[in-house]
Amino acid sequence: MSVIYYRYDASPFARKLEHILYIKQIPHHTVNVKSFLPRPEITDFLGLGYRRIPILAIGNDIYCDTSLIASTLERRFPISQGYGTLFPPRKGGGSDASAIKIYAKHYTDSVLFPLGPVFLQWEKFPEVFLQDRAAFSNVPSISAASMINVRGKNLSLIASHIALSEEQLGDGREWLFDTTSPSLADVSLHFILSWIKAAPGTESVFDEKKAPRTLKWLSRTTEYLSNLKSTLSVTKITGDEAAKRIASGTHEDYFVVGFDLVEAMRLGLKDGEIVQVTPDDTGRAFPTTGRLIGLSQEEYVLETTSSFGVFKCHFPRIGFTVRVLTESKSKL
Repeated sequence: MSVIYYRYDASPFARKLEHILYIKQIPHHTVNVKSFLPRPEITDFLGLGYRRIPILAIGNDIYCDTSLIASTLERRFPISQGYGTLFPPRKGGGSDASAIKIYAKHYTDSVLFPLGPVFLQWEKFPEVFLQDRAAFSNVPSISAASMINVRGKNLSLIASHIALSEEQLGDGREWLFDTTSPSLADVSLHFILSWIKAAPGTESVFDEKKAPRTLKWLSRTTEYLSNLKSTLSVTKITGDEAAKRIASGTHEDYFVVGFDLVEAMRLGLKDGEIVQVTPDDTGRAFPTTGRLIGLSQEEYVLETTSSFGVFKCHFPRIGFTVRVLTESKSKL
C-alpha cells in the first residue's frame, strides 16, 4: 500500500506528520511543493483545492488535516500488524486515546500553534509570500510590522503555556500523558515548541530555571524521534509520478466510511451531490469541489477528478464545513 505525503521544508505541520510517520514506522514517499501558491502538484494533478500542507495519500485515498491523517494512519496501520502506535497505554494501564486527540486538535493545533507564526522573519519575506499568507489567513493584507508588533504579547502567552506543560510534567512522568512511549500529544506539543524555540527572540521563555522539566522532555522527545528516523525508508518522488501512483492505486471500500443518512439529513446533504468543503479557520478561500460519496461523524469523502484520474479525498467533520453547490454550478 503506497503512502505519499506532500510537504515543504519550512512547514511545521509537515514536520509533525513526519514525526507521526516515524512513530508509526511507515515507509513512505514524499513530494516537495512550494511554500506558497501555485501548487499544481496538488490543485491541477489531484483536483484538490485545499491549500494547507501536509496532505497524505494511501493508495487512491487522499487525507487532509493532520488530525484525520493521524487517526487514519493508526487505524489502517495497526499495532497488530507490527506498526508503532500514536496512542500507547498509560504506564498504570488504560488508554487516554480520546483525550489525546482532543489535546492535539483543540489545544496544541488550535490554541498554541497560532502564537508562533509572528516569530518568523517577516521582514525578509517577498511581497508574493505576504500576499499568499494574507489570502490564506482570510485578511486583506499582512505587513511585517503588524506581525512584529504582537511578538511581546505572544511570547508572554507562550510562557504561560510552557508553565502548563511544566505543571503536567511535575509528577516526574516521562511523557505528557504518562504513556509507555510518546503519544500523539507529545508529537503535537513537540513540533510547536521546537519550532518556536528555533526562532530568534524566543530564548527567554525557554529558561532552564523556570521550565526544567519541559526542556528535558523536549530534548528527550527530540532524541526519541531522531532515533526512529534512522530506521525508516523515505523516498522523494515528483508530483507527476505521485499523481500517477495515487490515480492507479486502490481505495478503501465505501462501507468503511459509509453514508450516514441521519447526519446527511441534519446537514441537508444527499449522496452524490456536488459540494464544496472548506476549513473553518485558515484557507477558507480555497475550497475543494467534488461529488460527495461518503459521510460519517468523523469525515466527509469527496470524489475529485483531474487529467490523471479520479481520487477519493477525505476531510475531517470537525473544523470543516460542507455546502452544496447551486444547480448551475453543479453542471460544470
